[in-house]
Amino acid sequence: MSRYRPPSPPKSAYITKEGAQALLSELKFLWKEKRPAVTETVREAAAQGDRSENAEYIYGKKQLREIDGRVRYLEKRLDVCTVVDRLPTDQTRIFFGAWVTLENEEGELRTHRIVGPDELDHDFSYISIDSPVAKALLKKQQGDEVVIRLSAGEKTYFIDTIEYRQVSV
Repeated sequence: MSRYRPPSPPKSAYITKEGAQALLSELKFLWKEKRPAVTETVREAAAQGDRSENAEYIYGKKQLREIDGRVRYLEKRLDVCTVVDRLPTDQTRIFFGAWVTLENEEGELRTHRIVGPDELDHDFSYISIDSPVAKALLKKQQGDEVVIRLSAGEKTYFIDTIEYRQVSV
């Protein structure tokens, strides 16, 4: 048995203006605040002597590796991403950045926003443009019926409303 894992499919390179701001804020926080604080902790732990049995030193070095990895990822991702900061000309159809209210067969309403893969937040009901749900919704109009194929089976939804909101950053 090998450890080979096939590469994951490439993520979409789109991001909303708010998502780009959030990634930039995270990058700035990690680089300007968190990394210097952890570096100082590691420096103090190293001054205590034997590093091989110093848990603070070992944990601090691990934290630095994690921070550096995240910083590298954010820098590369922000270079690749295309910020979508304009509203579509046809706002009657579903495109990137749309707030979509769906009604299921029981009459329950759920609102989702289609965003880039780097800005998912389940608290705000954001869904990735790469998800099966978003792919099924793209270019549909209000009143359309959408059949979404998931691993648990097929579900039918009706598009109740489509909105494009300017979110303040």
